[in-house]
Amino acid sequence: MNAHQADPLNRARLRWRARRGLLENDLILTRFLDAHEMLMSDDEVDAFSRLMDLSDNHLMDLLMAKKKLEGELAQEHVQSLLLRLQQA
Repeated sequence: MNAHQADPLNRARLRWRARRGLLENDLILTRFLDAHEMLMSDDEVDAFSRLMDLSDNHLMDLLMAKKKLEGELAQEHVQSLLLRLQQA
């Protein structure tokens, strides 16, 4: 079991951060976590956390593939998770 899964507090924090101001973001993120949270690796949790640091509008643009990842976010594990989120 990885570090994220071993700590229920970490899982609760991840779910709390997924609660967004834009309903569309909230629905996408919650649906994704409902389906995949228990299997997420630490890299995926890190990528998810990085995406949660974004504003709702920027996150929505990424989820809708209107923008691409740039700068520090343009890492392979973040891109991989973003693609999975876009398919959720």
